[in-house]
Amino acid sequence: MRIAICAAQVPFAYGGAEIHVDGLQQAVRNAGHEVEVIALPYKWYPQTELMKSALAWRMIDITEANGSPIDLAICTKFPTWAVRHPRKIAWIIHQYRQAYDWFGTEWSDLTGSPDDLALRRRIQHIDARGLGECKARFANSRNTANRLRHFNGLDAEPLHVPINLRGLEPRARDPFIFSISRLDRAKRVDLLIRAVAALNDRTRVVIAGDGPERVALEQLARDLGVADTVTFLGRISDESVVEYYNTCRAVYYGPIDEDFGLATVEAFTAGKPVVTLPDSGGVLELVRHEETGMIAEAPEPDAIAPLIESVIRDPARAESLGMAGKRLADEITWDRAVERLLGAAHA
Repeated sequence: MRIAICAAQVPFAYGGAEIHVDGLQQAVRNAGHEVEVIALPYKWYPQTELMKSALAWRMIDITEANGSPIDLAICTKFPTWAVRHPRKIAWIIHQYRQAYDWFGTEWSDLTGSPDDLALRRRIQHIDARGLGECKARFANSRNTANRLRHFNGLDAEPLHVPINLRGLEPRARDPFIFSISRLDRAKRVDLLIRAVAALNDRTRVVIAGDGPERVALEQLARDLGVADTVTFLGRISDESVVEYYNTCRAVYYGPIDEDFGLATVEAFTAGKPVVTLPDSGGVLELVRHEETGMIAEAPEPDAIAPLIESVIRDPARAESLGMAGKRLADEITWDRAVERLLGAAHA
């Protein structure tokens, strides 16, 4: 088949959504199909730009190219599913959460004003119509599927996203905690820093990634007296990411109500347990307390600290948890994902 993957791209940004699209493109090509990513620039501010982005997708014609038909369109995130195509499916990375579960909270720029309420209704209408037109709907996690059902009354089949990193393996278990994510408030890296500051023993922490909270997090480490044991790497190469995954004792990943979280699968593939929080969303679909990782009783430093201490002091326990996670991660493959997606398109 000739397949188009539809992507809403913030220029010069590269994160989980882009990793998802790149991996899907390569996997579809490996399955013997022609595939192209169709990406339109995406901007959410000012608010009028959201509607322009959705309208742009609705207006373009992706049913054919150069006189040859495009057999299938795979949509990935808002507002790509506004596109028209007779054979359209969706693998939902996430919706525009500012108009849904984050609406009116500190995580959203939308409030309860009349204009924001009207924009929210328009976004919900675009989702209901665009996703309702799809021959099949998949979500990157049960968490994302549950939101779609709750807010839009539409069902989607959970289909976990495989990883693209190569070379992950349980090579060593050095006594440090690794954390990798965008450094913003929703990832709650501050709780990790506060947790290690509460420990009597000096625990080494390595934090990779960049973002708007980096300066504040570095200052927090200095204020709490742990700047000498908490290292901030910034953005690092894939090779370096793999090295830290392969050699750490455990991974901390505690976002708030994450859609899915590729870091969990990456950590498990390297045979490392994940320490997370009880409200981390899709992360909890793979992290099982005392089976594949550890889940703090509350999103608080005092609840996280003993879990960090436990995996640092007991490498055998960390190994047992991590290898159980690896068995789960090994079942999440691109071959299986593509087979399920294209099978649904033919149904």
